[in-house]
Amino acid sequence: MTDPRHICAVIPTYNNGRTVADVVRGVLRNGLPVIVVDDGSTDETAQSLEGLDIHLVRHPKNRGKGIALKTGFEEARHLGYKFALTIDADGQHNPDDIPALVAAAGEKTLVIGSRNIAADGMSSGSTFANKFSNFWFTVQTGRKLPDTQTGFRVYPLENLPSLKLLTARYEAELTLLVFSAWKGLRLVPVPVRVYYPEDRVTHFRPFADFFRISVLNTVLCVLALVYGYPRMLLGR
Repeated sequence: MTDPRHICAVIPTYNNGRTVADVVRGVLRNGLPVIVVDDGSTDETAQSLEGLDIHLVRHPKNRGKGIALKTGFEEARHLGYKFALTIDADGQHNPDDIPALVAAAGEKTLVIGSRNIAADGMSSGSTFANKFSNFWFTVQTGRKLPDTQTGFRVYPLENLPSLKLLTARYEAELTLLVFSAWKGLRLVPVPVRVYYPEDRVTHFRPFADFFRISVLNTVLCVLALVYGYPRMLLGR
């Protein structure tokens, strides 16, 4: 079993002032130290985090979730952690599911907190986007996962693909997932609960981000042929 002392939580946030503090408290209640990456928030995020026992990193301006994750992972490594649990700051994940994710963690394992994509509260657009992403992930890696778009995960920091691969926005998480599969990491889905609070703030742009993900999937399919599948077949 992974030593919980080697795991921290990384919470990227941008203008989630109404929800991020409760997410942090939930993570702390479940025994993990917290690194918050404030990605240039302009709302009450800074004030809501005051007095909380966290390690705070701030970007002077908004750079995107992918860059915020990269900053959080690099900070976690600098502080000596071997694993980083990521959880969204909008309140959709239940921090009480953290022990189940931590229990599944391992040095060459990426744990994916898998939502029920047919659950009440998930929009039809989000459900379609997830199914679309799941399909192309299988094409690119030969593996099946129930939820490839969740931000609730445990990453093995010492065995991650290069962080130089990360793009700025949401598609960064898909990139990490695909390259982790090509690298030979175990991908372990763990069922988690999901809830969409009324005051939830999301920065997902349905048309623009779906287009970016579609372009990324095209690129990944080409890379799968010339790099991903050969690497998996050779076991390297």
